[in-house]
Amino acid sequence: MGIKSRLVLMNFLQFFIWGSWLISLGNYMGATLGFSGIQIGGVYTTMGIASLFMPGLLGIIADRWINAERLLGLCHLAGALLLVYATTVHDYFWFYIVMLFNACVYMPTIALNNSVSYNVLEKKGYSIVTDFPPIRVWGTVGFIAAMWAVDFLGWTQSASQLYVGASASLFLGLYAFTMPPSPPLQKQTERSLMSSLGLDAFVLFKQRKMAVFFIFAMLLGAALQITNAFGGPFLDDFKSAYPDSFGVKHPNLLLSISQVSETFFILLIPFFLKKYGIKTVMLFSILAWVFRFGLFGIGNPDDGLYLLVLSMIIYGMAFDFFNISGSMFVEKEADPTIRSSAQGLFMIMTNGLGAFVGGLASGWVVDHFTANGIRDWQSIWFTFAAYALVLAVIFPFVFKVEKE
Repeated sequence: MGIKSRLVLMNFLQFFIWGSWLISLGNYMGATLGFSGIQIGGVYTTMGIASLFMPGLLGIIADRWINAERLLGLCHLAGALLLVYATTVHDYFWFYIVMLFNACVYMPTIALNNSVSYNVLEKKGYSIVTDFPPIRVWGTVGFIAAMWAVDFLGWTQSASQLYVGASASLFLGLYAFTMPPSPPLQKQTERSLMSSLGLDAFVLFKQRKMAVFFIFAMLLGAALQITNAFGGPFLDDFKSAYPDSFGVKHPNLLLSISQVSETFFILLIPFFLKKYGIKTVMLFSILAWVFRFGLFGIGNPDDGLYLLVLSMIIYGMAFDFFNISGSMFVEKEADPTIRSSAQGLFMIMTNGLGAFVGGLASGWVVDHFTANGIRDWQSIWFTFAAYALVLAVIFPFVFKVEKE
């Protein structure tokens, strides 16, 4: 296999693992384990909690002591064991603990996967901006493939979905050790206090443009958490009004259009970055969130199905133009010696602080517009759209960066 093909397989497996259970785990916990809504939501917050410190911590380890590809492999091997163990746990407290540990070893691998990919491409003389997006798109394909496989096999309410994820995690854990080496680049001598404490990537906050970038990374990470947490319940609440509609009968398939859209917009990133620069690309992402939420507010699974489909399509731009382009921007701005730490910091701001803030704030908004158990989804989605619109208005004035 050529090096690009090897990176394609690595990215495919990386997100296949996540897709095998992320969308359907709630069904398993509710229907099979009998967990309450608060308990289900609690398990999902483990990813945000883990993202607060684990990506940065393991990024530091990869920058200092252990090859990034070896650390990636060790994390996935541990994840495989934890997912298998989770199939035997039926008590909420211990299930929560096991999934928290799983999140602690899985969430850092997203940043480590990027670091290994960037390092290998750079050493082989490829352009990260041009050559990485077509490789990364296969990660989204892997996520969709796993989600559809679990759905079509009828395992959305079964522990079998965790076995699917564990099998892929075991394979990737072993496969990662065969990747070209990505050794630590930092010297072990003459380290500053900040370097010794492992706070290397935080020096990026000294640059105004990077400080603003990371703040908006957190705010946009909150927007991502909103759509992940409440897309399913939103469609489920139409079951009394439109019980025979496609969106009610197949909510996972409808929501998966968002991931299909990702595969298209990832391929557009090189063109948009080269033509418009990171600032405009991120502004496109923020505006896409406005339309994402706004279309949810006026659509329904029956005669308004086309509006929901448009929202799913727009999600590809909203997610990719921020998440993937942002990762590449951090890669360009960070010194090579803190590459993994910088990617870990990006994860902390988006999937850690962003997910935490988004989870709390969105939960408050949903409760505010809920009366007698009935949610006013139009007001909920319009509130989220207004939030994204405020970010879109502020962003161009505070984020100053030269177009390259």
